[in-house]
Amino acid sequence: MADVKFAFIDPLSGPMGPSGEAGYTSFLLAAEHINANGGVNGEQIEVKGYDNKVNPKESLVQLQKAIDDGVRYIFQGNGSSVAAAIIDAVNKHNQRNPGDEVLFFNYAAVTPDFTNDGCSFWHFRFDAHADMKMAAITDYIQGQDDIKKVYLIGQDYIFGQAVAAAAESQLKEKRPDIEIVGNELHPLAKVKDFTPYIQKIISSGADAVITGNWGADMQLLMKAAAESGSEIPYFTFYGGSLGAVSALGEGAIDRLYQVTEAITNLDASDEQYALIEEYKQRFPEYDYYYHRAFNALNMFKQAAETAGSNDPIPVAFALEGMTYEEPYGTATMRADDHQLQQNLYISTVSKDVKYGVDNIDLGWKLLDGGKIDAAAAEQPTTCQMERPEKP
Repeated sequence: MADVKFAFIDPLSGPMGPSGEAGYTSFLLAAEHINANGGVNGEQIEVKGYDNKVNPKESLVQLQKAIDDGVRYIFQGNGSSVAAAIIDAVNKHNQRNPGDEVLFFNYAAVTPDFTNDGCSFWHFRFDAHADMKMAAITDYIQGQDDIKKVYLIGQDYIFGQAVAAAAESQLKEKRPDIEIVGNELHPLAKVKDFTPYIQKIISSGADAVITGNWGADMQLLMKAAAESGSEIPYFTFYGGSLGAVSALGEGAIDRLYQVTEAITNLDASDEQYALIEEYKQRFPEYDYYYHRAFNALNMFKQAAETAGSNDPIPVAFALEGMTYEEPYGTATMRADDHQLQQNLYISTVSKDVKYGVDNIDLGWKLLDGGKIDAAAAEQPTTCQMERPEKP
């Protein structure tokens, strides 16, 4: 039986390795479930990991290895600088190699440009982009009258810069009275101790912090915040990064917030609860966090079976405009820009939860009014997409 080959190109070693492994294990389990139910158009899915060390140049080496191995589909998510390099390389490969096209399924690199001016027919994003996530956060902050001063901290590359720009413009529009008392960018995956940054935040008099930090940078930021004893709330994209909640401990309750496409403690079917529990049983060092990995592979299966083909071009056309009933609502792959439209959820840390994280009894609980319907989360696009001929 032939295989449909997917390459997972993300960090599988080094400080950001746990973020990559959490994604990789999610795709492996999603593929196992699909394969156990007959595969896709009679073929099995194979997902193979390629360690890129969060480095754009290394990612291109791994991309070429994957293509040489017969891979036609790429998963990547950790690092928009990497995603930008992959989009460019895939565009060029597909132009030069008609009949051997490759599709890029982006599950976590959320720089808005990828589905705006930099959009590509060969790229599909299964995570909400930075402007969508920031809109959810700033809508919430808009109603918090006690927040007068906000500190921005992030990683110094295109994603971190996009987060800071979105926070500045959206806060100015929604709460012009809020003062941004700091806007700091630090090197990606290089800072070992965030204490000096935390001291600046405290000295600024900030009432809240907004950060797009992920992976080790999120966990170490929370470690320094906990050690400082300060109680400033953190509004995050990736507060669910491995170790972030346990670093703050009970100090995370009603203080650490995140915006995501799902959390394990939403009401769900028995089947979804069973999947969450199976993932944790199989991979006890991680939590069921990358729900979008399951959505991405299940949407691939639906598109391929709709198209009656596992080849990239028919799959891509079938994905365009496709709706998928996922465990927490309806997701739609917007045809204009290949940006998935889905419900978003703002949650905070609580003891009153069905599923904890980091192997402790604290977990994520939806805020009152924290559900943002897909239609409300949607943002306009400037994409002018060029498409190949339909097969």
